[in-house]
Amino acid sequence: MPTHFHKKPNMYVSHVQLKVSNLERSIDYYKSIIGFDVLEQTQTSAVLTFDGSTSLLSLEEVPNALPLRRGQAGLYHFALLLPTRKDLGNFIQNIIQQNVRVGAGDHHVSEAFYLNDPDGNGIEVYSDRPEQEWIWQEDGKVYMTTEQVDVQSVLRDADGTWSGLPNGTVMGHIHLSVANLAESEKFYTQALGYEIVTRYGDQALFISTGKYHHHIGLNTWESLNGTPVPENGIGLKSFTIVLDNEAQADQIKSNLASMGAKVEVFEGASDFGGVQNFSTLDPSGIRIVFTFDGV
Repeated sequence: MPTHFHKKPNMYVSHVQLKVSNLERSIDYYKSIIGFDVLEQTQTSAVLTFDGSTSLLSLEEVPNALPLRRGQAGLYHFALLLPTRKDLGNFIQNIIQQNVRVGAGDHHVSEAFYLNDPDGNGIEVYSDRPEQEWIWQEDGKVYMTTEQVDVQSVLRDADGTWSGLPNGTVMGHIHLSVANLAESEKFYTQALGYEIVTRYGDQALFISTGKYHHHIGLNTWESLNGTPVPENGIGLKSFTIVLDNEAQADQIKSNLASMGAKVEVFEGASDFGGVQNFSTLDPSGIRIVFTFDGV
């Protein structure tokens, strides 16, 4: 698996923070089905890991939680990228053994399986095809599609050694439900500096740095003109982007200020996954945390 797409100087997503209604139920799901372990836990929150030190996901139980509601902006899914197709096969073997409902899509650049956690938060688990097989078209866009996955072929690569998420797992990308695609495009490309790599009509957009097939997906399929998830609502609390250096951070802060976006500067806050520098809200009210604490 190519690893450089999720290292500096690429601007990659390193961590996702979810709000859930029942912490113990969610922990059980993310341990038994997805393959995480608990790194830290309080009565209302848990930091999840796959290697005993790195956290890709954290959970926060909200009191009197409001369920996910169609039409809200927020999480479409977060996507865990496994190192190899063999790992993906082992994951699917585990899913089959546990009789968990799952969707699938062959996107040409990757093979992906889709699940929902107990609160309905979307999860993708995938492996990339070799980047030499990706098709970059004359317009500079990468060819992506959605076809049936050859599940039996994936399973043939498995070796039956699933014991949780393997070392080398990363947060491959995040896919967001946004309220206005044009506003989101301007924000993520002009303020943050992402490049458009695929466009699906006027309803979906995929962006990346370093010619990855996408670090972030944006769509309005179920969220056009939607409102943000309320404070006590189930869903995405924040996601973290790793920046290369302070100069890049200063430029992004300046870009955000020129767009009228509020920038909150802070230190610490390990709840968000890493040493923090600042955060902001995108045009749909989705919290983005920026950090230098990455590979």
